[in-house]
Amino acid sequence: MLYTFKSAASADVLMLGEPAKKLVALIGKDPADTQGIVTVEQLPGAIARLRAAIEEDRARQAELERQRSADDEAADREAGRSGMAAPVGLAQRAWPLLDMMEASLKEETPVIWTT
Repeated sequence: MLYTFKSAASADVLMLGEPAKKLVALIGKDPADTQGIVTVEQLPGAIARLRAAIEEDRARQAELERQRSADDEAADREAGRSGMAAPVGLAQRAWPLLDMMEASLKEETPVIWTT
């Protein structure tokens, strides 16, 4: 399922189902809803929750990187695996929505989503 996030303050943000549901939950909305709105009044709280989740994800990823040894990296190179095969993290998925929400707050316009 494809989610479309819309705001008069920026271009649309398109996102696939499960990652979109996770972000909807993180901003304090029901992930089972196929459409919804983040009002101007709700934007500051939603932005704060999303920023906190991004920081937690970055900290978790940094810790995982510290735990990897040089031997692990050499084995990955030998097996033909590179950093390009790494999964996309929450922080990477959340930035477009966070940018939209911040622009929406500045222009005092809501963010809506539909599937």
